[in-house]
Amino acid sequence: MDKNYRKDAGDHSEDLALAHLSAAGLKLFKRNHRCKGGEMDLVMLDGTTLVFVEVRFRRNRNFGGAAASVTQAKQQRLMIAARHLLQTSRELQRYRARFDLVAIDADEHRPDAVQPTLEWIKDAFRA
Repeated sequence: MDKNYRKDAGDHSEDLALAHLSAAGLKLFKRNHRCKGGEMDLVMLDGTTLVFVEVRFRRNRNFGGAAASVTQAKQQRLMIAARHLLQTSRELQRYRARFDLVAIDADEHRPDAVQPTLEWIKDAFRA
């Protein structure tokens, strides 16, 4: 699989997740926060809760799908990125925080399936 395809699929998945979460009332604070040791796809506000969102896309469910791809190691990297953001944006420390997952699975075996399946898992894991 070519690197450009993965980047395009990742960007498109983040756009889908952002649209879905925005329609549910969340407000975007930051997109693609990076630091040494981790990256956060979306950082959003859900009322008085700061939401760190990981977006995962899989073309098929052969290995458990998008949700199953968030390993313990990935969770650790997300926590590093969240900690970094909180340390560098002190105004965010007043919010409660949670980690959400938006899992997007396409079904490459069903060409008629135009839209991928999107699942929003609130409080997917805890720090």
